[in-house]
Amino acid sequence: MVTLELLSMVGGLALLDTLSPATLGVTVYLLLTEKERLGSRLMIYLLTVAVIYFSVGVAFMLGLDVFLASFSSIFQNRIVSWAMLIIGGILFIASFYYPKSKKSDLPRPKSKSKTSMIALGFTTSLIEVGAAFPYFAAIGLMNTSNLSVFQWLPIMVGYNFIMVLPPLILFTLHLLLGRVMKRPLERLQIKLSKHSGSAVSWVMCIVGAIMIFYSLDYL
Repeated sequence: MVTLELLSMVGGLALLDTLSPATLGVTVYLLLTEKERLGSRLMIYLLTVAVIYFSVGVAFMLGLDVFLASFSSIFQNRIVSWAMLIIGGILFIASFYYPKSKKSDLPRPKSKSKTSMIALGFTTSLIEVGAAFPYFAAIGLMNTSNLSVFQWLPIMVGYNFIMVLPPLILFTLHLLLGRVMKRPLERLQIKLSKHSGSAVSWVMCIVGAIMIFYSLDYL
């Protein structure tokens, strides 16, 4: 059943997912360096990221639905709840020791053709999904709520839209303000490069806390 509490938690996780620096970092790089066909190439890149991210989420939802068909209350099992508590605790504690990167490890395109944008979007998606703690937490919440496909599919679409919303906002501001945005974008690029590790540690901390509190209900 879709509840306001569920939508609030999934929406919060989606906002948390926007802290991941990879997609935003590539967007800033394109805004600063691309002069021709910026709109089409950026849209191809963001669409690739969103489609792959969405496809992975749908695959997990359908796969988990099949797996949970005969084990519908698995996440309410005390053993599973203890496992969630332990994993959440590990994420929470590990977040304080996650190494802070001093150099930028954000992906950048070798060329700016449409094919390169698709390849870059695919690469970024793998990076995002590989560290997508909020995404997997949201998928887990939707599965434990026993939602039908027609209920969780719009939520999944909304989640992915929120995830690419910051790059779209930056692109809109770039179109409206032009050169005025150059200095803020350069500063943002530097911050993203220096604090990519910090963003991951914050995500680990918050998702770990969510898993801890969510598992306590069934202990």
